[in-house]
Amino acid sequence: MASTPDTISRAVPMPTRDGGVRVVGRANRYRRSRRSELVIWWREIDRVLLALVMLLVVIGGIAVAAASPASAHRLSTAQKTLGDLYFFWLHVKFVAFGLAVMFLAAILPRETARRLAILLAAAMIIGLVLVPLVGTEVKGARRWLNLGISLQPSEFLKPGFAIALAWILSWRVRDPRIPVIGLTIGLIVLVAALLMAQPDFGSTVLFLAVWFIEVLLSGLSVRRIVWTAGCGVLVVVLAYFFYPNATHRIDAFWNGGSEFDQVDLAMRTLLNGGWGGTGLWLGTRKMALPEAHTDYIFSVIGEEFGLIMCAVVVLIYCAIGLRVLLRLLDEDDLFTVLAAAGLTAQLIGQAFINILVNLQLFPSKGMTLPLISYGGSSTVALLLGVGFLLAITRRNPYLSRDAFDPRERRKQGPES
Repeated sequence: MASTPDTISRAVPMPTRDGGVRVVGRANRYRRSRRSELVIWWREIDRVLLALVMLLVVIGGIAVAAASPASAHRLSTAQKTLGDLYFFWLHVKFVAFGLAVMFLAAILPRETARRLAILLAAAMIIGLVLVPLVGTEVKGARRWLNLGISLQPSEFLKPGFAIALAWILSWRVRDPRIPVIGLTIGLIVLVAALLMAQPDFGSTVLFLAVWFIEVLLSGLSVRRIVWTAGCGVLVVVLAYFFYPNATHRIDAFWNGGSEFDQVDLAMRTLLNGGWGGTGLWLGTRKMALPEAHTDYIFSVIGEEFGLIMCAVVVLIYCAIGLRVLLRLLDEDDLFTVLAAAGLTAQLIGQAFINILVNLQLFPSKGMTLPLISYGGSSTVALLLGVGFLLAITRRNPYLSRDAFDPRERRKQGPES
């Protein structure tokens, strides 16, 4: 008799090994189905990439614990004294929530992750429009929305932007006549204008870099590459002359000033520990370092854990980039290649901007070290981006096998 939805939902007898009969209900079969889905997901995701990310998260927790006393002392007042591990415990809460968000995003099918990221990008662009109107100002910059919790739309726009941009550029596969480059130029101009109004010159540079990398990978001609690079240089020059935030940061980098003094102090803190470091909570220069738990946490790592540990952190970021590139070598879907490359460029680009600032090789940008620095919405947004990256790069491990390989045919049997 053909099964119906009613018969499927009922309990059914299942034979056991000892010849008996065991009744299996719908709930048991549902749990078994969910378990099978998780097993498939675990086989398909890039477990090496996940391990590297988790390693950075662990290093970040230790680094924030080391930097927390310095920031807690600097921000304590006569009315309120912050505990030495105040920022560490807050960081643990944000990381725990961020990891939950990461895994929820990672189990999504690729198409669902793409749709969710596009909706996220649209919502955060609306948030950026609202920031100058109702946003909260901190240290002269208006970048946060107070929605019961402090939310920085530009941080959550980063993963959404990379995926939305990849989606638009992939349209050319269906119809080469669609002006995808023009559409993406309009999108990046809108985002850059909203960011510079905050002002947030550092994030603007990062978004422009992600846009350039994805457009480059989409098949831009050499002539257009040169033209685009020239436009990028022109934008920086114009920003220097007509955008005070850029003028101040570039002048401070070349000529000294308040921002340069901070970077100089960070460099001295970084070198204070030598190759092996002073040991956890034994650093002294970090106590005078502004934003020790966020922008300059790399210097705290250098002082307390040594330059060797700094090199390890750099190598882990490089390994993440290399791993994603290796994962994409055999990928033939343009959207997947562009989205994964954009998300990786954001993560690695932000990391190296932060590191170069600490090494006095780049103007101060006010960027955190991804997955290591303390952060609220920044930490959650970065882990969300990693979740999207894991979802998009999921791959059946058996698809690359040759169906006509004699060894595989022997395994499958004579009827395969």
